[in-house]
Amino acid sequence: MNHCSLLPFMLGIPLLWPCLTAIENSTTEEVKHPAGPHLRVKRGWMWNQFFVPEEMNKTRHHIGQLRSDLDNGNNSFQYKLLGAGAGTIFVIDERTGDLYAERKLDREERSLYTLRAQVIDTTTGKAVEPESEFVIRVSDINDNEPKFLDEPYEAIVPEMSPEGTLVIQVTASDADDPSSGNNARLLYSLLQGQPYFSIEPTTGVIRISSKMDRELQDEYWVIIQAKDMIGLPGALSGTTSVLIKLSDVNDNKPIFKDSLYRLTVSESAPIGTSIGKIMAYDNDIGENAEMDYSIEDDSETFDVITNNETQEGIIILKKKVDFEHQNYYRVRAKVKNRHVAEHLREYHTEPYTTLIKVQVEDDDEPPVFLFSYYIFEILEGSPLGSSVGTVSATDPDQRQSPIGYSITRSKVFSIDNNGTITTTNNLDREISAWYNLTVTAVEKANAEQMSSVPVYVQVLNINDHAPELSEYYEPYVCENAGSGQVIQTISAVDRDESIEDHHFRFNLSVEEKNSSFTIIDNEDNTAVILTNRNGFSLQEEPVFYVSILIADNGIPSLTSTNTLTIHVCDCDSSGGTQTCSDRDLMLSMGFRTEVVVAVLICIMVIFGFIFLILGLKQRRKQTLFPEKSEDLRENIFRYDDEGGGEEDTEAFDVAELRGRAVRRERKARRSGGAEARSLRGRSWQVGPDSAVFRRFILEKLEEADTDPCAPPFDSLQTYAFEGTGSLAGSLSSLESAASDQEENYDFLNELGPRFKRLACMFGSAVQSNN
Repeated sequence: MNHCSLLPFMLGIPLLWPCLTAIENSTTEEVKHPAGPHLRVKRGWMWNQFFVPEEMNKTRHHIGQLRSDLDNGNNSFQYKLLGAGAGTIFVIDERTGDLYAERKLDREERSLYTLRAQVIDTTTGKAVEPESEFVIRVSDINDNEPKFLDEPYEAIVPEMSPEGTLVIQVTASDADDPSSGNNARLLYSLLQGQPYFSIEPTTGVIRISSKMDRELQDEYWVIIQAKDMIGLPGALSGTTSVLIKLSDVNDNKPIFKDSLYRLTVSESAPIGTSIGKIMAYDNDIGENAEMDYSIEDDSETFDVITNNETQEGIIILKKKVDFEHQNYYRVRAKVKNRHVAEHLREYHTEPYTTLIKVQVEDDDEPPVFLFSYYIFEILEGSPLGSSVGTVSATDPDQRQSPIGYSITRSKVFSIDNNGTITTTNNLDREISAWYNLTVTAVEKANAEQMSSVPVYVQVLNINDHAPELSEYYEPYVCENAGSGQVIQTISAVDRDESIEDHHFRFNLSVEEKNSSFTIIDNEDNTAVILTNRNGFSLQEEPVFYVSILIADNGIPSLTSTNTLTIHVCDCDSSGGTQTCSDRDLMLSMGFRTEVVVAVLICIMVIFGFIFLILGLKQRRKQTLFPEKSEDLRENIFRYDDEGGGEEDTEAFDVAELRGRAVRRERKARRSGGAEARSLRGRSWQVGPDSAVFRRFILEKLEEADTDPCAPPFDSLQTYAFEGTGSLAGSLSSLESAASDQEENYDFLNELGPRFKRLACMFGSAVQSNN
């Protein structure tokens, strides 16, 4: 039989424990009994699940009793309590097994305690029952009010939202036991926020109950209350506040601040000038307040642009205004929102408008030309003073000031006070086919008022240039060429401009009709030169000159005569040239004009280097032999009459030469060293002065006859005669081998003829190439 289930009835309090469940902890053990050796005796603890209310005011609260079924009441059993809280929070009467709570308990802090009980026989000191666990539960009381844990609450909802629109959901929490009656069952209510908002009592969902306009009020504070115990008497409550903001929707259209704007503009204002501003305001904010302006203007003189930062409309000049033409404008401006949702079109049916009156102010304007540019034509070769055309400008102001004209920087044209342009120089289309002029018109009453216009003058062509060969041709013909062989294809050019495409005709001149060559016109502005016989001779006729007539298709037609030079060449079997006439000699050797020029430059550099050496040598010789240099200068004579050639001995004044020689002999010696240096330059031949001089002249004539690069016979030759020598010979050390090596000038006499021959050869080559 379950003793725990009968315990409430035995105690007489059946209504006190309706929700308790009995726990049976029994221990069956095998004990020895006198009735038999192995009898099974059932033994166990007897107790209910224990409950203790939280927040009990008693300092020692009785919870219940632990009792073993073996306890017969003879006070020989001792009860002990073990586990967390034993002896501090819970105590047990060791004799009776009664449990007590020593202090207040808080279910929200700890709702369950697990302890162990033990019973000992004091006579034997042994455990009567095995250790057993039992549970003490802390029962809940409504001692905690609801709390909103997600504070602060804030929500945003569009203005003009319909009724029932969800705003936000608030949630409160109650620390009491939700399974213990209604301690944690909450109900929500609205303390502040009617009539615009409502709340669902059980869920805490806040909804809109009427439409709201952000432009009237843009935010609301709503106070929510939460009560536990479903609002019954004795319930606890908590409150929270919710900030609800209304977001803007584009439910307002922009409106102009003024119904009329008066603006002014000068007639001299350029296109794009800002002449004023208009302003509209919109109660909406952000993107919903962005607006665009437009203008209704039939004349299309004005336009408006929107300043996105200030939301102003800037009126600008779209077309030039003229006070004399129209001095007053009346236009209408419109404004509308830039972003309008489809469901808000009802708020933006008609755009708001305003009137703008624009007054044009008179200004002194520069002259105005009849056209923005002028194009004139004139034939080339027209006589000076020919009229090209006339430009015209007027003063747009009412006073009509007279106008003067001028042309900027032109030496070919001039202009008079009537605007007529005439020529002041000859015109040649081949030099310049177009002239770009700038004509300036100036008010004579106010020189600061001026304007310019471009004038384009086209020079028309007349057929004043004859056609000519398109390039310099260098044809050749082989000696073994046969009749009808093509040796060259030629074409022509014409500097004149033709209305149609140029068409040239090619013919041989009358003198060339029976020549060795003939021409065939290809009818495509080219022609071919063909041989008209068999065989040519390089020795007899090395060069042929063929006259070709070229006529153009101009009106009138012009004809030119062009000479084609054809060289005869000795060709090999494959047609390659081996030897041609003199003109192509250098070309056959592989030389080009550039190569010849390069060689000549090298020769000039070499000669310059030689002249530099000669100058250095001469300077050294003057330093080492000052007396000898002085004698050489004395031996240079100048004759103004032209000699009769190398046989004309009268060209030399022998007496003068002899006298010089004699006078030099009579000079006083400056020093022994100087005399020794002067002896070296004298002739070693001994004899009368006239015989020595005669022999000297004959030797020089013989050298000139044998020199292949000697000057022409009629040129003046100067010889430095050193005079007679001494029988004693030279005493100077300058006659040593070392001195000869240092002061040897014979190499110039050896190099001179070689360089002369080389220069003669290249000079002939360049002349034949040209």
